[in-house]
Amino acid sequence: MNYTSFIIKQNIRPENAFEYLYKNFIPTISDFRYLVNWDTVVANKKKFELLLNNLNFLLGKKESFREDFEYLLRQNPTIVEALPILLATRDKEIHLIDNYKDLNTYRFVFKKPNLINIDIINHYYSFVEKTGLKSLFCDYDIKNLVDYVFGIEVGLNSNARKNRTGSSMEEIVKNFLQTFCQNEPNFAFIEQATQSRIFDTFNYKIEIDKNSRRFDFALYNKEKKKLFLIEVNFYSGGGSKLKATAGEYKELHTFLKNQNIDLIWITDGAGWKTAKSSLEETFNHNDFVINLSMLKNGILKEIAS
Repeated sequence: MNYTSFIIKQNIRPENAFEYLYKNFIPTISDFRYLVNWDTVVANKKKFELLLNNLNFLLGKKESFREDFEYLLRQNPTIVEALPILLATRDKEIHLIDNYKDLNTYRFVFKKPNLINIDIINHYYSFVEKTGLKSLFCDYDIKNLVDYVFGIEVGLNSNARKNRTGSSMEEIVKNFLQTFCQNEPNFAFIEQATQSRIFDTFNYKIEIDKNSRRFDFALYNKEKKKLFLIEVNFYSGGGSKLKATAGEYKELHTFLKNQNIDLIWITDGAGWKTAKSSLEETFNHNDFVINLSMLKNGILKEIAS
């Protein structure tokens, strides 16, 4: 840890710095858009709305479903593009087996067929029948597939909550960096900082430990030609991954320090309560392990000055 004066300004003894970090983790960074992103739901539903209205023609056609499916497919072959979303998937290509004994594989591609013949019709009808979509059309009293898919999109969107948490953490830190650089004109930052982007933007060469390395942010002092690389994450839940994560940032700190580059690791979340000792080990080894509360209280100015 290398921000003693900041800790003292918080009326905390330096020997209690880790407890200050640990006890000021926040329980969530989820805002009111976290549960469902309605704009995305509406936009995704709209992509299929015309095709779904076409497919509404098949609802309730239990006695004549096979004939009506063939008629509709011949009239508008594009309807096959909407079949996956009825099964709550956005896959454009699906491979399925018919049973666990023979393991025969069937490939279904959901884009408008170049031609319509009986083989193509049988191919897609088989998919509709064997996946249970025929029952959806005929047996479950669905009144409108547009409304049905709207519900599916809400469900799929809720599955993206984990990704939204990661994006929220980056957005929060980005806002702090923007304010900092506005107040400190000698500083500039970039997002998603790769080795090449850092060189192109700041004319600063760095060595990387793996080809896929991409830092969440790079902060650069133009006057002192000093580079800070920033990684951010938030853990609402615990798990074995946290111990490995702490170890990774410990090694990364040493790797960058040998290049006179400072690593700032901004991490938060109650998940760390399951891996306190691992985090403390990295905290004692690294110069800058901080949380959002410390960022809000102005620690960035002390670190970067």
